Amino acid sequence: MSNAPDPSTRYRLRSLKDKGAIGKLGLIGAIILGVVVCFAYVAGWLSPNLLTPAGMVDAFQEVNGVHPGFRRNHAKGVCIAGYFESNGQGARFSTAAVFPPGRVPVIGRFAFSGGKPYVPDSPTLVRSLALSFRPFNGEEWRTAMVNIPVFTVKNVDGFHDQILASKPDPATGKPDPAKMTAFFAAHPEAVAASRLIKAKPFSSGFANADYNALNTFRFINAAGVSTPVRWSAIAVEPFEPETPDQTATPDKNYLFDAVIARIERGPLQWRLVVAIGQAGDPTNNATLPWPEDREHVDVGTLTIDHVESEAPGNCRDVNFDPLVLPAGIEPSDDPLLSARSGAYSNSFTRRAGEKKEPSAVQTPVAGKGA
Repeated sequence: MSNAPDPSTRYRLRSLKDKGAIGKLGLIGAIILGVVVCFAYVAGWLSPNLLTPAGMVDAFQEVNGVHPGFRRNHAKGVCIAGYFESNGQGARFSTAAVFPPGRVPVIGRFAFSGGKPYVPDSPTLVRSLALSFRPFNGEEWRTAMVNIPVFTVKNVDGFHDQILASKPDPATGKPDPAKMTAFFAAHPEAVAASRLIKAKPFSSGFANADYNALNTFRFINAAGVSTPVRWSAIAVEPFEPETPDQTATPDKNYLFDAVIARIERGPLQWRLVVAIGQAGDPTNNATLPWPEDREHVDVGTLTIDHVESEAPGNCRDVNFDPLVLPAGIEPSDDPLLSARSGAYSNSFTRRAGEKKEPSAVQTPVAGKGA
């Protein structure tokens, strides 16, 4: 008599009449379907009219063209580095590791808003200061600030509409007035915001400009108290307005060249000032300023003492996502924050896989960027 096991006892197919088996198969199917639905939702397949991060970046490309290897917004820039010297005043509102008294290394980037990496410098272009604070506990605080007092629209749909409306007409090289009129009619908050922006003159350069984070965040202190805040970098250099002599220069990089030369002569400094919000202050609308009488806390000094061309391994390869935050700083309910984070990520993914072209802005010492 053979000792081999009877094959029929080793593998037994359950009958579909087995209610338990049917239930398990149904559960597995539901899980798979749920995963597929989640992917479809995230990709925007279930709502083709929903504006996605990819759609936002596509709009930049439609208006500015595709420039491989460059950011789709804030394309023209130069890398900077230095440190933040905290005075300890921020620790009253936040447990973030940057706020106890002491020095924290910083890398960053000066840039223009817009997606054209070789655009000639102009006083009418919005300037930006992006920073990455790198405290020694391994956390990171990234922020991207601009030299205007408020943002032009309150949500990402408005920003998408604004980008497309401002696309230059091939016949004139300027935005179509009819499209801009339609944009302002559809987004009345942009009318009021534009008045505030035009009321504040631009400075003569990057070095003497103030930069504002615009969006509201929340500081969390050691007692767990959450405080709405908006922060700004206030220039130590005295303010001087843009002059006609500056704009007449044949140097297409005159604003960048000026700040590079200034840093080579000595460090530049900004005071990091935090506005403390009160109940009722708008936290989800960056077009609305807070009252001037809000408490403003000077939390320390930013010093920039190094500048170099964009190249592998420096600020060129950093995504200045505003939602990269340390413990003690949290996002508010401002919808622009998540929209910016998604668009920045999509832009980063696209340029990361592209051949890098040299930046238009080159520094004498650092040589040519890749």
